[in-house]
Amino acid sequence: MKILVVEDDPMLHEPLLVSLRQHGHLADGVTNLSQAQLALEMNQFDVLLLDLGLPDGDGLDLLKRIRAANQPILVLILTARDAINHRVQGLKLGADDYLSKPFATAELLARIEALSRRNRALTPAIKTLGQLKVDAEAQRAWINDQAIELPAREWAVLNALIDHIDRIVPKERLISMVTRWDEDLSPNAIETYVSRLRAKLEPAGLQVRTVRGLGYLLTVDQVA
Repeated sequence: MKILVVEDDPMLHEPLLVSLRQHGHLADGVTNLSQAQLALEMNQFDVLLLDLGLPDGDGLDLLKRIRAANQPILVLILTARDAINHRVQGLKLGADDYLSKPFATAELLARIEALSRRNRALTPAIKTLGQLKVDAEAQRAWINDQAIELPAREWAVLNALIDHIDRIVPKERLISMVTRWDEDLSPNAIETYVSRLRAKLEPAGLQVRTVRGLGYLLTVDQVA
């Protein structure tokens, strides 16, 4: 999952990022509300780990803006505020879960996985486009019931495109979806992954079209 950590405590910020990355997540971090707001505008994340006591305001204000804008992101609040009224307030404002500090990393990871399972339960387990079937949970794909090999980056590109069927995904947005901020992935590299994926999807009746100057568009070939 692609996760944004909003935490200003340096003793917690970096260890959180390291643990999340070690467990296979794409994790990026910021330390205040303004940085978080910009990150959410420029990138698409699956999960937000949100501290409440931040240098430039209350994390609950960011939560309000996220829910008012109907942003599809899971929000897990991390805070030293352990009073019941604070937890209730956060949940009423739209938080998906609440974890009080200090907490064990194992419990945090388990809660993230639980949120992921809950989110997957609300969407079809297997998506079908043309002759392609994609099981996002199992991370497997088939064309005419024949499994196709997709390395991690190609799989990430496919997931990004399939979630935006018939909509243009900007190249910069695609790069942000498949990398962390500290990873260097050039536009030429993403074109290579798209090209490899395109060749594998064409037999399934799908086209990954390059829209010059804008990005990529996944469409179903109606004659396939």
